[in-house]
Amino acid sequence: MRFGTRIGVDVGSVRIGVARSDPSGLLATPVETVKRGKGDLARIAAIVSEYEAIEVIVGLPTSLSGREGQAASLARQFAADLAVRLAPTPVRLFDERLTTVAATQGLRASGVKAKKQRGVIDQAAAVVLLQDALDSERATERPPGRPVAPPPAADGPAS
Repeated sequence: MRFGTRIGVDVGSVRIGVARSDPSGLLATPVETVKRGKGDLARIAAIVSEYEAIEVIVGLPTSLSGREGQAASLARQFAADLAVRLAPTPVRLFDERLTTVAATQGLRASGVKAKKQRGVIDQAAAVVLLQDALDSERATERPPGRPVAPPPAADGPAS
């Protein structure tokens, strides 16, 4: 297992849940919920810097059959934008099937009422996502998911 803090990002259309790992990569914990829109990339970049993260794991929502829909396209675009913003810090996409379901069940089981879940569900989903990614790396001894390559820098006008 590589040493260093990882940041987990659960991208939604309205809110973005953020979680972090401890430096040994054993445990994911919630950080905050970031409002989606203007300034969201800057806030996540600040979190990555604050925790001196070695990488960022962005959840890729797919259906149970493995198909990707509009939410996956949004997550892929967000991850690409984040990769440009954070370079050279790596950004990776990791399958997040059922993370929100698992987070909702966990909050319900711990006694959090449905009305109060809205403010923390995104963070809880980010924790589930990041913990799954950490567990995957520990089991396979390989970084989780797939790397997001920022687009190549433009070297001037194309010929």
